Amino acid sequence: MGQSQTNFYANGSRLINLKENVYWPSRRARNAVWLATLGFEVEIWDVSIAGIDKAKRLATSRNVSIQTKQIDLNEADWRNKAYDMVICIFGHFPPHVREKVFTGIQQTLRPGGLFLSEVYATHQLAYGTGGPNDASFLYTEEMFHQLGDDFVPLVLHETVVWREEGTLHHGESAVIQYVGQKR
Repeated sequence: MGQSQTNFYANGSRLINLKENVYWPSRRARNAVWLATLGFEVEIWDVSIAGIDKAKRLATSRNVSIQTKQIDLNEADWRNKAYDMVICIFGHFPPHVREKVFTGIQQTLRPGGLFLSEVYATHQLAYGTGGPNDASFLYTEEMFHQLGDDFVPLVLHETVVWREEGTLHHGESAVIQYVGQKR
């Protein structure tokens, strides 16, 4: 697995122009650490202590500070209006957990805050280049529309991208890219 940030956010970094707090529910530590190198205050939630340790080691190697919390998203306590940005890269959850995560994101973002996500689309199963094999863990654009009137979608599209992230995530991939701003 590489140590550079996901291309979607490198290319779209002009959108990452916020106040201070970023919450990151993902094992994609390289993306979170990259944001910390840009001066953001980053907090990573992960159910895995190994994921948290990996993030801490990478942050130390880049001479930046990040906050970490070991949290099961199925049982997470989402603080009200606590973050300026929530980022979820390849956060694939069972449908009941995904619903809790979307509800939590709506609750925890401050007005004007951004929710950024890149996840595998249901069409990814045809590519076989990574991601869950269970379609219920994959996403459609409609799932992001269900965030409703709480968000203004700035970017929402399904696209095919090339991924080189180790042997399990290599090749053309069908993804949903989303940036929504909290009203």
